[in-house]
Amino acid sequence: MGIVIGIDVGISTTKIVGVKNGVVLSPIRITAVDPITSLYGAFGKYLYDNKIELGDVDQVMLTGVGSAYINKPIYGLPTQKAGEFECDGLGAKFESKLDKAIVVSMGTGTTFVGYDGDNIEHIGGIGIGGGTLAGLSRMLLQTSDIKEVAALAMKGNIKNMNLLIGDISASPLPGLPLTATASLLGKAPNNASREDIAEGLICMVLQSIGSAAILSSLNSGIRDFVMIGNLTLLPQCKEVFPPMEKLYKVHFNFPKYAEFCTAIGAALSYRQP
Repeated sequence: MGIVIGIDVGISTTKIVGVKNGVVLSPIRITAVDPITSLYGAFGKYLYDNKIELGDVDQVMLTGVGSAYINKPIYGLPTQKAGEFECDGLGAKFESKLDKAIVVSMGTGTTFVGYDGDNIEHIGGIGIGGGTLAGLSRMLLQTSDIKEVAALAMKGNIKNMNLLIGDISASPLPGLPLTATASLLGKAPNNASREDIAEGLICMVLQSIGSAAILSSLNSGIRDFVMIGNLTLLPQCKEVFPPMEKLYKVHFNFPKYAEFCTAIGAALSYRQP
């Protein structure tokens, strides 16, 4: 069997990966002004960088919101579309090696997809994600460059922004240590530094996603979450999620190719005739 190309087409960003004999080949991402330019730019660069000929490709599998704009075969190759939620589940399961988990896809917003063996089910989602962080940063920090915001946040102090249980209670509350968050941004001063604002915004988005993920698992018995999508690249993930793991007795898994799991799932969704 040749290479199956999986492509996660966003509105401006496309992620592409090849899978051959169960091995993921050099995933990349390309950003352009529109999904068509992004897709064809990513595809051409991927083939060139990996010295892949068109004849080496058995199938192209498309997913993502931008795939709706693609209505013909890519470079004449056999091309199909796959559901994004199915791809989230397939890619997360493949990368995490977990048989049962909830996939937390942290993109522009956040979706929750549960899987148990081969059964994949869309649970729901929240309108908080990278788009929220970009919008708030644009208003409050005059930039929507997430890398710049993350760099600023590395110099910030979350204790200057969040109200903790220890700020309102002399002793821990049942199930809540003094270090637990009582109110996100609840202590933010009117003269907060740009660094503290950036740290507060990132923490608010990530902690809200983590809390929603935990709530999505209630009564399911699932304690494992597979984190995928662009926000997994934020260094603040290593600060926000471990305390939540300890508090709620859950585990947030970050696969090697977390950013590319949906594209990997697209490739894996191909069923050879």
